[in-house]
Amino acid sequence: MRSTIITSQLAVKHWHKAIGDPTLADAILDRLVRQAHHLNLDGESLRKKGKPANSEATP
Repeated sequence: MRSTIITSQLAVKHWHKAIGDPTLADAILDRLVRQAHHLNLDGESLRKKGKPANSEATP
């Protein structure tokens, strides 16, 4: 048995619009989502922690 991890900042419900072709989107989603475990994360990005407040202004 093998596992595949796919991450996205785009919610699955928006994938049809992002993929564009309804037939292709259905085929992709059928194979990826059918037996998947979904983990939806909320909250602030951990990348922001520990950075100075004005780090974007520094060249």
